[in-house]
Amino acid sequence: MEAVAKLRNCPSSPRKMRLVVDTIRGVEVEKALSILRYSPKAVSPKVEKLLLSAISNWEAKNEGENLDGLYVKTAYVDQGRTLKRFQPAPFGRAYRIRKRSNHVTIIVDRKENNA
Repeated sequence: MEAVAKLRNCPSSPRKMRLVVDTIRGVEVEKALSILRYSPKAVSPKVEKLLLSAISNWEAKNEGENLDGLYVKTAYVDQGRTLKRFQPAPFGRAYRIRKRSNHVTIIVDRKENNA
């Protein structure tokens, strides 16, 4: 039984978030949590909190089972809304600033032992 956790409208660019999410995809949850805890990226605490939520959702679905073999099955980042702002520029012009956001989805599941 897989469990899903989603983070919507996170105020950082999808490109920066994908750098962090790509490091934990396919990794066991204990190792993924340690990767996120010691990552220098600014969005790492948000992804760590989301992963803890996915683990909690999995525990709620599978009561009484331990976390052995639990891993990040899928993790992806989609682009969210973009706020468009203007900043003054020289000679009376204006530069457009795009404040991007993203949606993150993490799915955790248990690895099946085929031995």
